[in-house]
Amino acid sequence: MFFFRYVDVIEQAVVAGDPVLIENLEETIDPVIDPLLGRHTIKKGRYSTVGDKECFFNPEFRLILHTKLANPHYKPEIQAQTTLINFTVTRDGLEDQLLAQVVNQERPDLELLKVSRCLVLLLILIFR
Repeated sequence: MFFFRYVDVIEQAVVAGDPVLIENLEETIDPVIDPLLGRHTIKKGRYSTVGDKECFFNPEFRLILHTKLANPHYKPEIQAQTTLINFTVTRDGLEDQLLAQVVNQERPDLELLKVSRCLVLLLILIFR
């Protein structure tokens, strides 16, 4: 059985255009993946550096970072280069979703009215 270093796995994924999931990150991120976070490319946008190697950069490549920290504090440049999605589930959020589902089943006209009002508010905000 072969054991690859994670840098080799990332390099292969960058070339092939495969997604990579790095789980259980702490608040410090390995500088090896910095060029990938910013999608820094060289040689007319076709190559990127992974570790100490230059490799072909497939535009289909995706890097997904996962943390179990409730409120992570990353450096501002990391936050600017990534999209943070908070999957924290709260009781209030679940209650709102359940209520919306019940209203949609029992009174679809009310749910439609709610959606149309949200669209009107959105349009007002956009065209201000």
